[in-house]
Amino acid sequence: MSVSVNLSYVLIAYNEPWRADELARLVAALRPGIRTVQVNDGQAALRVCRKQPPSFLIADGELAQLDARNLLHELRNHQATRLLPAIVISDRVDGTSVRAVRPLAPKAYLKKPYSLADLRIRLNSLLPGPRTVSTQAASATGTLSDFLDRMRSNNAGAPVLEPVQVAVAACMQTEDWDLAVLESKLSSDPQITARLVSIANSAGQHNGAVCKTLGQALPRLGVKRALNLTLQLAVQNNATLSDPRLKHQAASSAEYAQRAAELAHWLASRLKLDTELSYTAGLLHNIGELALLRSLQEWLDSGGELTEDEIHCALRERSASFGSALRAQWRLPLGLRQLIAAFYSLGAEVFTREALVLNVTGSLLRLPPSSPIDALLQDRAVRLLRLDEAILERAPRERA
Repeated sequence: MSVSVNLSYVLIAYNEPWRADELARLVAALRPGIRTVQVNDGQAALRVCRKQPPSFLIADGELAQLDARNLLHELRNHQATRLLPAIVISDRVDGTSVRAVRPLAPKAYLKKPYSLADLRIRLNSLLPGPRTVSTQAASATGTLSDFLDRMRSNNAGAPVLEPVQVAVAACMQTEDWDLAVLESKLSSDPQITARLVSIANSAGQHNGAVCKTLGQALPRLGVKRALNLTLQLAVQNNATLSDPRLKHQAASSAEYAQRAAELAHWLASRLKLDTELSYTAGLLHNIGELALLRSLQEWLDSGGELTEDEIHCALRERSASFGSALRAQWRLPLGLRQLIAAFYSLGAEVFTREALVLNVTGSLLRLPPSSPIDALLQDRAVRLLRLDEAILERAPRERA
């Protein structure tokens, strides 16, 4: 096989030639003019890379002769390919396999069988060269409204927060972490909390009582399984918000979720109610907003455009529906979903005192700093909980 020494190219190393052809066509559609080279085993891929490093690598996780992990290991040991960006597409997404690949820093680690539409979005954000918006791609994507309609019931949720990714990487380096320490590391992340609670209640894990909080889910899952699940979420599903507007909004949304969680915990503790459940509901109340921001990034990655007005309009009009769809999709316990809904309003149904706490939490956080606290004294939830002005004044509306 001859490889030009003058042109950059994308190397596609895949066991199945027809899959390699499909990937080559996708690359050509996204980056017209860029050259692709196809090989069908790991040793051939290594030889090509050593002859002339590509600008990007797409590797089958189960390559013959030299699988993707060992291929990347060899490439990282040579200066010319030490930083070569790569995507791995693998059958193996168990915790052990993900841990083994993570130090080799692939740009993405995807599960087979891949979705061509999802892969198009991911490649468009990672391939070298300017992103391309073809007529075919624009037609497939449709309008922003069409795209968000599809994503509402078919998205992976919020991005995993960067501090949690760092903490999980540290946890993986030792066997000494116990459940209490692990909970402290993960408890600020809405996505991790929601998914671990969901998995702990799944048919394979269910053994009686319903889990509604991270503290209840972790003992059922165990440290090792919880870490493996968290790592899989971070590596497989975590979208990077590269657009600075979306990144800034996500940081604000995550900070607001933490404020809500801490305030709900504080109020529940003063009233001797379930503090852990109140914290969890506060943390998850705006996960729809975070999931929507991720979908907006995917819209940009697919070649769409996005104005400031469109961002604010989408957040205002679609965050609630994204959150409802996620909570139903993940089958979060009904009691937890009712608490989350109570943050915004109290329905006519019978509700718990914790639901009243969440409602007061929402009212306190929405109260403008310049408004007197006694403006809340006639709120239904405040009256039912018999909260006086003094406790409302002491309530920590800002993060500690």
